[in-house]
Amino acid sequence: MATPFYPMASMVWFQCVFAAIALILLAGSLLGRMNIKAWMMFVPLWLTFSYTVGAFSLWGGGFLYHWGVIDYSGGYVIHLSSGIAGITAAYWVGPRTKIDRERFPPNNILLMLAGAGLLWMGWAGFNGGDPYSANIDSSIAVLNTNICAATSLLVWTWLDVIFFEKPSVIGAVQGMITGLVCITPGAGLVQGWAAIIMGILSGSVPWFTMMIVHKRWPLLQKIDDTLGVFHTHAVAGFLGGTLTGLFAKPVLCNLFLPVTNTRGGVYGGLGDIQFLKIVSLKRLDCGVQFMKQIVGGGFIIGWNVVVTSIICYLISLLMPLRMSEEQLKIGDDAVHGEEAYALWGDGEVYDSTKHGLSSPDNTTHGKIASRNTEMI
Repeated sequence: MATPFYPMASMVWFQCVFAAIALILLAGSLLGRMNIKAWMMFVPLWLTFSYTVGAFSLWGGGFLYHWGVIDYSGGYVIHLSSGIAGITAAYWVGPRTKIDRERFPPNNILLMLAGAGLLWMGWAGFNGGDPYSANIDSSIAVLNTNICAATSLLVWTWLDVIFFEKPSVIGAVQGMITGLVCITPGAGLVQGWAAIIMGILSGSVPWFTMMIVHKRWPLLQKIDDTLGVFHTHAVAGFLGGTLTGLFAKPVLCNLFLPVTNTRGGVYGGLGDIQFLKIVSLKRLDCGVQFMKQIVGGGFIIGWNVVVTSIICYLISLLMPLRMSEEQLKIGDDAVHGEEAYALWGDGEVYDSTKHGLSSPDNTTHGKIASRNTEMI
């Protein structure tokens, strides 16, 4: 076994951050109503029994890796798994209050834009760092990351203009994210023209599922996916994985994958001869990698649905997954004595027994915001 040119501690931290990102994305589906104690139980269980299975299967020398399923930088391992697990957990936890679902505007668009810029910059870093060396794969990955994200942002924005007659900052950021997610499975394995096509599709397909399908499918309407993680990460991640099966360039695949003669469907060729024999398609001259990508994505989807459901069910036997109605009316932050802007609105009177800042003595810090104030 070859010795890597970096300390193992670097790899541990690199993979630790990926695992943390997956959980942060998953949390986006559950914002505003999950019981914090249930969440603290959910995190280690999901990481251990769900995330790591996908990670080792695709990255750690597991069966999907040796079969030749491509996931260059986490389109399946991170984004598809967190999106599917998020919407599954949201089903089990239940929805927010009606008023929160009907109106949930962002409270700071400028801060959102700053975060989006940091996200875009950081994405180039982890996509470029996934070959674990400075080579042609890493250079192509960084370039394709920017190409796909920019294209997707423009397409999403144009769709907003065409159908809603005005652009949206939030829509532009969502388009950027879907582009970044879509290119992730094949960032260093496709050419620039393919990254443009992937950007066009990542700016349109998730837009369609979010704006059209979500509003017409009763199941999606019933499930309260707070930040739409299913559309921006699960749909975009699966889309990127399957498109990688079409556009992966053979010479780049040979630098990155253990299975020889791996190639995207548009490049033709026999691909994996052993796979063709198994499925009795000896004369098939393209599409093998595309089918592998679908199977690999299907495994990640199925595993996360089943394991996440089991975890949520077991936790529900010990404690409620959802906050009580009284706590939800107070707010998931305020109930812990926290406020982003320390404002009390709607004429609500501070109650130390509800808002988490009760004090055994009767000092000032136990009486914060004790009078009525109006929301600014």
